Amino acid sequence: MTDAIYPQVRIASARFLRPDTVEQLLNRLIQVGGIRRMSLNGPNLPATVPYGPARGKPNPHPDRKVIRVGDQDVQLRVQVGTILLELEDESYIEAIGEAVDEVFASKDFSCVVQQGRYMKTQPTMSDYAKYGPDADTEILGLVDPRRKDGPVIIQGTK
Repeated sequence: MTDAIYPQVRIASARFLRPDTVEQLLNRLIQVGGIRRMSLNGPNLPATVPYGPARGKPNPHPDRKVIRVGDQDVQLRVQVGTILLELEDESYIEAIGEAVDEVFASKDFSCVVQQGRYMKTQPTMSDYAKYGPDADTEILGLVDPRRKDGPVIIQGTK
C-alpha cells in the first residue's frame, strides 16, 4: 500500500437512518468532496428471509430501497447506523462536519463526526485468501470476504 496516511472520519448517529436521510446525507457529502473511500455500516437487509418458516421468501423490509446518490442509483443493503469516510486530506473534515450538522439540524436525534482510524490500511490474511496478492487496495476493509457480490462503487467527479 502507499506510504501516505489518509485521515478517516466516522459519522455515527444515535439511531439507524431512514433511506431518505441517507440519500440526503450522501448527496451533501458528495458536494463537499475530498472522499477517497466510503463505507455504510449497519445490520444487513437481505433480499430474502434467511431463516425461519418464511425462509427463501422475499423480505418486505421498508428500508431496503434504491436511493439516488449523485447521478447513480444505489440499492441499500444495510440499515445505516454509521458512515466511515477516508479523506484525501484533513482540510475536508470541517466541511464534512458542517454538512452533517446541516442535514441533521431538522432531525430530533443527534449525530457526531469523529476522527480516528476506522478502516483497514494493510491487507490481512483474509484479504489475501479472497483476492490474492494483486488485490485492489482501494477496497480493503470495505467488503465482507464471505459475500458473493462485490462492493457498490460510486464514481467520483474526478
